[in-house]
Amino acid sequence: MAGGQERVLRRRIKSVQSTKKITRAMELIAATRVAKAQQRANEARPYSEQLTAVIQHLAENGGITDHPLLKPAEDVSKIAYVVIASDRGLAGGYNTSVIRACEREMQAQQLEGVDYALVTVGRKAESYFSYRNYRIHESFEGFSDSPSYEDAVAVGKVVSELYTSEDVQAVVLVYTRFVSMGQQQVAVRRFMPLTGVGQQDDPVGAGAVAPIPGTDDRDAARSQAAYEFEPGPGPILESLLPRYVTARLFAALLDSAASEHASRQRAMKAATDNAEELITKLSRVMNRARQDSITNEIMEVVGGAEALRQSAGDDPDDLLLDNVFPEDPFDHAVHHPHRTSHFSAGDPS
Repeated sequence: MAGGQERVLRRRIKSVQSTKKITRAMELIAATRVAKAQQRANEARPYSEQLTAVIQHLAENGGITDHPLLKPAEDVSKIAYVVIASDRGLAGGYNTSVIRACEREMQAQQLEGVDYALVTVGRKAESYFSYRNYRIHESFEGFSDSPSYEDAVAVGKVVSELYTSEDVQAVVLVYTRFVSMGQQQVAVRRFMPLTGVGQQDDPVGAGAVAPIPGTDDRDAARSQAAYEFEPGPGPILESLLPRYVTARLFAALLDSAASEHASRQRAMKAATDNAEELITKLSRVMNRARQDSITNEIMEVVGGAEALRQSAGDDPDDLLLDNVFPEDPFDHAVHHPHRTSHFSAGDPS
């Protein structure tokens, strides 16, 4: 029984060691990719900041407020939700957090009589909502861990068409914001209409766009200065607003990609540590099983010797000597005096 248990434990230890190698490799890969994703997000940030500043000048100094992307709807009967998840799992609670946040927001709006249109980015989000019979307007997949600007253009085109066609009166963006390697936050933000341009992102219902970091009083005064627009604020705003929507969506995709890799790195590190701990525990159990097996074998040997002693009725030491030194044929006559010897006392030979 102990020997069989030892074989089972050996197989389990070998299996856990194989799993540990896989999780360790995935941890290293995620650590490399999260550095690249963070670098891409940092490189794309200046463009988004400058574009935000230009649109802020156009909206404030040009007096353009009747554009569809800037004019909020008076009566909201349908909201489009853009949820950004990943194409693969093994990322801890990354997918679950963002998907559940979107689902809670949709259910809260449905209780108020507001319908929804769902746009999913990532295979995990699409499978989750389709399995629960949610209506999916459009789904995108295949680029969650490394999005490109063209991917943001494709998603932004679908969302802009939904809003400009007045099929929906608002668009909500649900994604994971990358704060640091150890902290990622789920963000539920109003995406359209673009109210409060140049201000801090607010939760759903307030709407906003991220501010320009690193500005001081002189920069603020310069941003409020008068500008002359050529050919005019209207045409420029018509050209920049779609780019602004794409840039903001691209920033959200990059944040989500960096958050996905960071979450996967932490999850794989935890899995590797758990595998090491499990291997240690199984090794201890296997060593105890081996000791039990050795102890049982010793007890069997001792029990066999005791049984042999009881059956022979002799001292165990005598049995041992008899086994080591076999009976001498010359001692046979000594032990059997009724037998006559071949030698006589007077025979010199």
